[in-house]
Amino acid sequence: MDLKTLAAEGGNALPLGAVKTEQGVNFAVFSRHATSLALILFETDKPDSPRTEISLDPKRNKTGDIWHCHIRGLEAGTCYLYRADGPYQPEEGERFNSHKALLDPYAKALTSLEGWNLGTCLGYDPGDPGLDLSYSLLDNFSTQPRCIVIDDVFDWQGDSPLNYPLRFSVLYETHVRGLTRHPSSAVEHPGTYRGVIEKIPYFKDLGITGLEFLPIQEFNERENFMVNPRSGEALVNYWGYSTIAFFAPKGSYAANNASGGQVREFKEMVRELHRAGIEVILDIVFNHTAEGNERGPTLSLRGLDNRIYYMLAENKRYYKNYSGCGNTLNCNHPVVRGFIMDCLRYWVTEMHIDGFRFDLGSILGRDQNGSLMENPPMLEWIAEDPILSNTKIIAEAWDAGGAYQVGWFPGGRWAEWNDRFRDDMRCYWRGDPKTTRHVATRLSGSSDLYLRDGRKPFHSINFITSHDGFTLNDLVSYNSKHNDENGENNRDGSGNNSSSNYGIEGPATNPAIVDLRLRQMKNFIGSMMVSLGTPMLLGGDEIGRTQRGNNNAYCQDNDISWYDWSLLEKNASLYRFAKRMIAFRLRHPGFMRPEFYTGRDGNYNAIPDISWFNEAGETPGWETIGPCIAFRMDGSKAEVLADQDDNDFFIMFNGGEKTVRFSVAAPPDGKRWVRVVDTSLPSPRDILEPGSEEPLDDAGAYRVKDHSIVIFISQDT
Repeated sequence: MDLKTLAAEGGNALPLGAVKTEQGVNFAVFSRHATSLALILFETDKPDSPRTEISLDPKRNKTGDIWHCHIRGLEAGTCYLYRADGPYQPEEGERFNSHKALLDPYAKALTSLEGWNLGTCLGYDPGDPGLDLSYSLLDNFSTQPRCIVIDDVFDWQGDSPLNYPLRFSVLYETHVRGLTRHPSSAVEHPGTYRGVIEKIPYFKDLGITGLEFLPIQEFNERENFMVNPRSGEALVNYWGYSTIAFFAPKGSYAANNASGGQVREFKEMVRELHRAGIEVILDIVFNHTAEGNERGPTLSLRGLDNRIYYMLAENKRYYKNYSGCGNTLNCNHPVVRGFIMDCLRYWVTEMHIDGFRFDLGSILGRDQNGSLMENPPMLEWIAEDPILSNTKIIAEAWDAGGAYQVGWFPGGRWAEWNDRFRDDMRCYWRGDPKTTRHVATRLSGSSDLYLRDGRKPFHSINFITSHDGFTLNDLVSYNSKHNDENGENNRDGSGNNSSSNYGIEGPATNPAIVDLRLRQMKNFIGSMMVSLGTPMLLGGDEIGRTQRGNNNAYCQDNDISWYDWSLLEKNASLYRFAKRMIAFRLRHPGFMRPEFYTGRDGNYNAIPDISWFNEAGETPGWETIGPCIAFRMDGSKAEVLADQDDNDFFIMFNGGEKTVRFSVAAPPDGKRWVRVVDTSLPSPRDILEPGSEEPLDDAGAYRVKDHSIVIFISQDT
């Protein structure tokens, strides 16, 4: 097509973005303060592609603050960018620069980011003599990645989001690339969406119900300019918490991303995961963008309307930084709220996503001045939106500006990453004194956090490890972080890990240390699976994945972060325990009850729904209790599910250094206790298959080894 012959018809202001029509493509983009705006069309996705610029007439091609046009004859696969001009007055918050190519905020795919020179996107600030002014006058339309017009037609084959109730979920946090990038993954398409599809049999065998992916919205992995001090290799943005296109799946995660193939492959991945009964949850980053602070590049939002999209300081030359990444999205400005809702709805309706985890979610509750709001419109809108009514919404309920809202996150139905669960469980199993009573609260669903505002146990996302911190193997192998390859002199990453190496830092060969570490990993997994709440397993923990003590591997796109699948055979007993423990949880609705324990007899069988004991079988003194605790859980249906009884349970935790003889409560009439789990025993006796449970020999007692969990269930005599 000869681009020079194209003309802009009036077009429509909605929907925003580039939308394929029967006759061509409609373009619409928001900019309130631009004085002129042009659409740039490219013949190909190559850097030297011929291009044409179509200036939009504000009388004909603008409705309110929306610039729009329709280009007849354009097809899906067309590449485009925008040029916006207007006042450049940093002290007033205006940063228009007509030399900078701008990405469409609603772009559904971008061309390859490989080789992208961010320096060409830099602007300048007359008040900052440290910046090179020459960059601001550099036209970067040949070097900027381009937006791609996408045709949304796809054969979903009847698929729709699965929308499992949260309480029946077991989540698995993973990274699309890292999951299959290692040579040991034995997949045809390593590091891609198709590679995830190839691992579906593994996920089904493990038994998880949903994948929670680290960010897959387009980001520039080459924005990190540091090098590995050991190898000299360039470091990258591996995790992806630096979004540049919120509607666009990551192109480099596709086996073939030509002409927007990443959209098709992402949809294929979702469809096949759903076919296997596995949900897809996205970690999404609405707290900041890749444009950074006043020294950062102009990529999209900054060049379209800086002072609407971002929170600015009193001196509007500078950005408020509640994200720790240079800027903060102005989430409670009505325009930005609309942008966020359009994005979430797109991922649910067009991409069939089942849920979202909101990174630094507290920022979505700050007003335009940065203050935390009591009833934030953004959070309430997400919670009450009819399109998202069955979608999982999970908050990281804090930010880098000092907000900490775990248990207090506003908006009604939000679930939260419960870092109190993580910390209390870590401290207990490490042997910290006076932590047993806290563990009892976490096992009970964290009612101290979620009962007061009417939320339920399943609103607590219970995790021990996540991408941000040690892996489970490293948690029991290192006393201190070892981030020496991150290029920051080991200053990055948290120094408060509540970890223990149990005698030697790093890998061990001493059988006693190896055995204790394995037992502790089983204890952590077991603790998650018998706690009220929604468990989330860090991907690879079930096979003993290690990052060699690195607790902040955000920049490591290498074997530090990649899953070494040879560990599946090496650590087969850990994997077996994890998958059997997941199956045990999902088999017993008592651990997925929708309400908190009351401790009362609400089931008309003279048994309280939960009873607590010390090792002597007595009611514990919570202020003086040692490292041993047991609880009996009633499984009768009145407090669990309306149509299903469960077994009764007697569960013992010994977080101490010595073997302890526990008194075991009497089983219900006509029942006996049988053992299912003892984490101190070697595989396969550590967790027994249904039907092979072992009766309690001594009807009144059981010896629980140090650092161990034992689980009994009731059976008919």
